[in-house]
Amino acid sequence: MGTAVKPETEGKQRLSDWRMAVKSATYVIATLAMLAPCGLENAHAQIRAKADVSCQPAEKLQYDCIIKLANARTSEPLSGLTLTVGADMPSMPAAHNMRPVKATEEQDKGTYRARIALEMYGDWALRLELSGTVRDRVVKLLRFESDRVGEATPAPGRHRH
Repeated sequence: MGTAVKPETEGKQRLSDWRMAVKSATYVIATLAMLAPCGLENAHAQIRAKADVSCQPAEKLQYDCIIKLANARTSEPLSGLTLTVGADMPSMPAAHNMRPVKATEEQDKGTYRARIALEMYGDWALRLELSGTVRDRVVKLLRFESDRVGEATPAPGRHRH
């Protein structure tokens, strides 16, 4: 024969079980709420961009640049993004910089066009800021001259990676 359980003891046990379930659910919800932003950042961080930049002189100290953006891992073109192009002169930090301009997307997927206006000839670090489905920043170091644009020369005492 079974033992009889007092109704008040049974009620206290149910209340204790219910409180434990609420605590557990609260911990799970709080943990998920803290981890949710990390998952979103990692989703954006998983795609890294690579850029091929070619610029041609247009007018004095103005250059027309074609930027081809691709997924660094798969080489698939990156299109449908907002791309802004800024520039700084590494040899004179904060002295010479260019207000960022918005690039326009061309018909070819992953191809963007921007006209940049610089303050002087020399080595410039182009800052390519990507936003939209991919968020990334790519920096390209180029030498801008009156008649051409080419690869920048590294500063003395510095090595390239």
